[in-house]
Amino acid sequence: MPAKTPARARPKTATTTPPRRRAPGRPQPDGQDQRERLLDAALACFVREGIAATSLRGIAAEAGVTPAMLHYYFGDKPRLLQVVADERLQPALNRLREGVAQAGDDIAALVAGFVGGVGAVVTEHPWLPALWVREVLSEGGALRSMMFERIGPAIPQVMVKRFAAAQQKGELNADLDPRLLMVSLVGLTLFPIAGAPIWRSLFATDDIDFETLRRHTLVLLDRGLELK
Repeated sequence: MPAKTPARARPKTATTTPPRRRAPGRPQPDGQDQRERLLDAALACFVREGIAATSLRGIAAEAGVTPAMLHYYFGDKPRLLQVVADERLQPALNRLREGVAQAGDDIAALVAGFVGGVGAVVTEHPWLPALWVREVLSEGGALRSMMFERIGPAIPQVMVKRFAAAQQKGELNADLDPRLLMVSLVGLTLFPIAGAPIWRSLFATDDIDFETLRRHTLVLLDRGLELK
């Protein structure tokens, strides 16, 4: 009986695994950078349009992404606002608080630390004065509650107590109200910076930088405070 001819082996065909498709809405490998860019876009919209008037769709358009991308990273708008407050606004103000803490009981150093600290913070975070005026000082501002809950106990209230103690020691003009002194310090620092586009145009003062403004403010305060 003739031997059976073995069946020819079928040629093996190379199999390629299809590339895994990225799930919709997932971040790219530079996810952290993307997240920071989205926070930058949110801040830009908040400063320009106000928090209440800004939508997630508007922020997405500012960042050049889809609203789904914002939802992936931050969820809804209240959560995004909380992240902006925690990761952008709070760290900026923490630096100012550190400068106040380092001054100790020296009132002149305390005032100089606050004035110089505001300048340093604004140099790093130029969006801060406009956001402060729009969302803290303006009625219905979305960040006003944060001012009372976080910032007030950390900076203004601490400084007011030190001013009052300095008055009792005769180191500060007794005719001043420590609370209004704190208001004046804010008015002499944040407000001029926030209103710079107006007074620069009105008085042609492009030659005035923050260092000039800082020196002017300290001289003005030194005469009125009668620092010892």
